[in-house]
Amino acid sequence: MATLLSVNVGMPKDVSWQGRTVHTGAWKAPVQGPRMVRRLNVEGDGQGDLAGHGGEMRAVLVYQLQSYQYWQKQLGRDDLTFGIFGENLTVDGLPDDEVCIGDRYRIGEAEFEVTQPRVTCYRVGMRLGEPAMASLLVAHHRPGFYLRVITEGRVRAGDEITLTRRGPEELSVADTDALLYLPDRDPAKLRKALNIPALSPGWQQSFRELAAAQQPRQEPGWPGEGAGTQQPREVPGWPGFKPMRVARVVPETPGVTSIYLDTTDGTPLPEARPGQYLSIRLAVGDAAPAVRSYSLSSAPTAGTYRISVKHEPHGKVSGYIHARLRPGDLVDVACARGTFVLEEGTRAIVLVSAGIGATPVLAMLHRLAAARDPRPLWWIHTAHDRAHHAFAAETHALLARLPEAHEHIYYTSETPHPDEPYITRGRPTPASLAAMGVPTDADAYLCGPSAFMDELGGFLRHHGLRPEQIHTEQFSALPAITPGVTPTAAIRPHQPPGPTGTGPLITFARSGITTPWSPAHASLLELAEACDIPTRWSCRTGVCHTCITHLVAGDVTYTTPPLELPEAGTVLVCCSEPATEVVLDL
Repeated sequence: MATLLSVNVGMPKDVSWQGRTVHTGAWKAPVQGPRMVRRLNVEGDGQGDLAGHGGEMRAVLVYQLQSYQYWQKQLGRDDLTFGIFGENLTVDGLPDDEVCIGDRYRIGEAEFEVTQPRVTCYRVGMRLGEPAMASLLVAHHRPGFYLRVITEGRVRAGDEITLTRRGPEELSVADTDALLYLPDRDPAKLRKALNIPALSPGWQQSFRELAAAQQPRQEPGWPGEGAGTQQPREVPGWPGFKPMRVARVVPETPGVTSIYLDTTDGTPLPEARPGQYLSIRLAVGDAAPAVRSYSLSSAPTAGTYRISVKHEPHGKVSGYIHARLRPGDLVDVACARGTFVLEEGTRAIVLVSAGIGATPVLAMLHRLAAARDPRPLWWIHTAHDRAHHAFAAETHALLARLPEAHEHIYYTSETPHPDEPYITRGRPTPASLAAMGVPTDADAYLCGPSAFMDELGGFLRHHGLRPEQIHTEQFSALPAITPGVTPTAAIRPHQPPGPTGTGPLITFARSGITTPWSPAHASLLELAEACDIPTRWSCRTGVCHTCITHLVAGDVTYTTPPLELPEAGTVLVCCSEPATEVVLDL
């Protein structure tokens, strides 16, 4: 018979960690006497980061005495007191390789249901002073598990634990954890996992992605952020950079120029998906070569790619392209990549852009027009005025080739001519969007300034589109994922403090930073953090793959071997360092 040995609680507090402040409830301690367990937590307990912990499906965390004894030997520790693993209930029995997802247990007056293994969070390592602990819990098949509260009631140390119902597929906690985080997955177990109603929604989604032969996009349980914000997962068309020749330079407006790129030897180019981008590397002045990314602005032919570049007022690279680049020049180009791409299907399509943000959706429009796609299409674009409306004639002609196209152009600073009823002065509004007749089951693709995408995305959600129907693209740094870290004022990315490194050059392409590697940093992630580049991570030990980043060029080595290697062309920055010069899509 399993027994409850200790009830542990702790309210969230601020803890100093690596020069940052983490708001966490990981510090828990045993309490005496009975404690009421309610739907969201144990009385007197709280979670600091409700995005990744807590909630109805993760109300109570369980860890076992036998695992304490195991870690005491493995780590050579004699100071592991109950609650140090962040658990609410320390139990004798209930091993992870026997307890199953969906099992129900009676403890004292309360009844619970097993919903998922523990999240692989860095804070358990922070609490124990063992940075690799999140990885060790998975590798050694001892994660612990979460409970949902079925019946509220009081529990206390000494209560017996009784199994009241077995989970429907009898898939153990340890097997469920391994199924997500470890390689060589058993397809039969994956099918079982998808058939367990009690499994938490975040884990269900991750297993659905695995069943579709995809790497889960982020740690299960973190809030989704829309299709356009995730890191690429595709295999590159060619490794690193290769030289391409400038074939033509075509001014589109006073501030936008298109560059046509050919191969140097006449070999066919890989076909890019509409919406993808190229990363180009240019030697500008005496500094290290600069890397920038630009969307392909037309459907590529077998021999030519086109990018279109806006001249930013203080843009070193865009200024060089506009002033210096000429036909015949050679440019280093990495293969087309990106997950902001036009998907196949039958639903209506909405292409929304502002300014130079038209480029990726223009490539989508080219593909649709070439196929004379029958799907209803709405083209919604905002420009300053006619003179700054890039690709106006081109898009108008492409739309004319589609059987059911709707064109809506907005000029913010010019009144349109009366014979152009599809042009309006102003900006899109919820009312104007509703008047267009966009169906609520449409797929929308947005590109433009962040504020524009936030606003228009909100309009579309208000109109009735679900978040997963709204895809966005941005070339600046992706939104950070730093669970539990107290937000601070944003700082523009910069060179790292301290002595200049002497190792290979590291380029963070999205942030425009190139800096020599220094072994003072334990990982590429730590170097990015030293540069105040927005980063994305959870476990920091190569388990959860939240930190996965596209490796544009170069090679890395892993200081801590990840439990499962990422897909080709990507790297886990939390546990890697450069073996050569490296360019990261970060």
